[in-house]
Amino acid sequence: MNRTARLVIFLVGGAGLVVLLGLALLRMPAFGGMDHPYRDAAVEAAMQRHSPNAVSSVNFDQRGLDTFGEEAILVAAVLGAATLLRPEGHRPQRHSDDIGRIGAATRFLGYALLPVTLLIGADVVVHGHLTPGGGFQGGVVLATGLHLLYVAGSYPALRRVRPLAWYEFGEAAGMGTVVVLGLAGILSGAGFLANVLPLGQFGRLVSAGTLPLFSVAVGLAVGSGVVVLLAQFLDEYLTTERRTSR
Repeated sequence: MNRTARLVIFLVGGAGLVVLLGLALLRMPAFGGMDHPYRDAAVEAAMQRHSPNAVSSVNFDQRGLDTFGEEAILVAAVLGAATLLRPEGHRPQRHSDDIGRIGAATRFLGYALLPVTLLIGADVVVHGHLTPGGGFQGGVVLATGLHLLYVAGSYPALRRVRPLAWYEFGEAAGMGTVVVLGLAGILSGAGFLANVLPLGQFGRLVSAGTLPLFSVAVGLAVGSGVVVLLAQFLDEYLTTERRTSR
């Protein structure tokens, strides 16, 4: 295809895009108006599911299939990174005394904030259908909070509390739980990932049907996946640093 043909195709496509965007803009509601149909529909659906958190209701119910796809993308990304960073041959191990100099305040805060961060992460996951948060946010908090041990200068301790086989299983278990929830919806005749469990009482921990289970499953998969991902990058970094320091 020559340059002229490419230019013609670009101009035709660009003109079509401009027309479509113009039509969309002309039909947009006035700025600052009170007409928000998507908001009204999402909030009403969240109330019907007994979920005070409309965002989680959208993520784990109204667009649950999209959330399932996002989780699958994360799992695939972790698998790809782990494959690319897999060790080849003998890799030197970093000793506990060559972690570098860590300030006393940094070491103290790392150890002190570790249980607090893990508790907050678990709370964000478990209460995702009630308060701001959910499985994605809480999973990231849990995974990164665990690495406060490395910030505190105790890489051997971090390696002890994150046996990768456990977290690889956790990632698979979280993904598998979401699949089971989806199949339960199909078997009930309501559709994939439909909310088919009893909704319970509004505002209670055990309520909103499948929303809390979906949130916990996503938190397990995301938290475990991020731990595995960070472990691969961290091991690669420490190995490379040790080789270059020789």
